[in-house]
Amino acid sequence: MVENYYTSQKEKLLKDFDKAAKHLKKVIGIIGCGAIGTVIAKALDNKIVDCDKVVLYDVVEEKAEKLGKSLSIETVMVRGVDEMIGLNPSVIIEAASQQAVKDYANKISERNIHLIILSVGALLDLDVKSNKIHIPSGAIGGLDAISGAALAGLNEALLTTRKNPRSLGRSDKKEKIVYEGPAEEAVKIYPKNINVAATLALAVRPAELKVRIVSDPKVTRNVHEIKIKWKYGEMLFKFMNETHPENPKTSALAAWSAINLLKNLLKEA
Repeated sequence: MVENYYTSQKEKLLKDFDKAAKHLKKVIGIIGCGAIGTVIAKALDNKIVDCDKVVLYDVVEEKAEKLGKSLSIETVMVRGVDEMIGLNPSVIIEAASQQAVKDYANKISERNIHLIILSVGALLDLDVKSNKIHIPSGAIGGLDAISGAALAGLNEALLTTRKNPRSLGRSDKKEKIVYEGPAEEAVKIYPKNINVAATLALAVRPAELKVRIVSDPKVTRNVHEIKIKWKYGEMLFKFMNETHPENPKTSALAAWSAINLLKNLLKEA
């Protein structure tokens, strides 16, 4: 009888918990309301991701206000990240800059809030260790296979990125190699263009990633070719991504990989 009583009480508590959980609002914060931040916000608005409220912040307040007015979902514009944290979102997405990551990553993760980082270049020289920090695959894929091979040992890791000169802020009339060297330096020279290099550099560690950036007026897409030689074979990947119509420096896939990661995180929450 006693055992049956405790069993029934446990079942009642679980049902009450489920009811309460259904009434908890899923709040998502977005830092940076540019091209990528807008794509993510629109996905939330269109219910591609299950979300009840969006909190927006941009250093340019007009950007956040403009984006907020375009959404039908409940939206709050804040004047700073501290105010965003105070609203206790389930996940915050950084879509602003490497400096934003450096300024806020530790502060957000210390509050036990999941943080999705798009400006991955900041992590190459930032000491942040938290299971609350997540990196989307961005404009490439195959990272699980590459990081697995890295455990066994890599002999070579090469990323060749080919972009239209306009995406690189250049006006080259002919194909030209504009950078060749380590990933750490590439993300400093091209902080808005080459987050792919940072993501891949983290995946191949402890090996070093060599990066080659090509300015090519013949291409209209962002092309990323990855060559990996490891202990038991070779890997070749090629990604040809359409640029974002409002920001040719980035691929549309970068935003959608973050949306997919967000969707999976909310399922686990």
